[in-house]
Amino acid sequence: MASNRAFRIMFVLLPLLAMVLVGCKVSYKLTGASIDYTKVKTISIETFQNSAAYQWGPMAPMLNETISDVFIQQTKLIQVPRGGDLQLAGEIVSYDQFNKSISSDGYSAMVQLKMTVNVRFTNNTNHDEDFERQFSATRDFDATQSLETVQEELVAQMIKEIVESVFNAALANW
Repeated sequence: MASNRAFRIMFVLLPLLAMVLVGCKVSYKLTGASIDYTKVKTISIETFQNSAAYQWGPMAPMLNETISDVFIQQTKLIQVPRGGDLQLAGEIVSYDQFNKSISSDGYSAMVQLKMTVNVRFTNNTNHDEDFERQFSATRDFDATQSLETVQEELVAQMIKEIVESVFNAALANW
């Protein structure tokens, strides 16, 4: 008798569950990008120069490669040299290190590294989305370490954070 009752419940619930599942559509994007590919097909990314007072040679090439990679890998946009539906340009405007804390003996205990990039974004299909903004990232390191030993890793981390912020500002409308 109990199995007959369970059979009837399953007979009623399974079609209901099937209708709910068929009627629902779950959609999400891992990148957060919201691009209308019927209007936007190309992107132009100008070479970002390093105009910061303090220069570290590999920084600008690292930034340029990361920006290009992220926009191409996380979208269906085709990169063109100029005249893209979306245009990205800018420059590294500052790269500095600061003493963040002082130890009891009067010497620096922590150092903060900060990078700021000025970005100009143009959406030629919707100029309401155009912007010019600065994006910054910081990383701290122990003052017992030399900048030369931690610089490449910290700059790569800051670039990744900045590029993610630029991507979200340009394409996720955040």
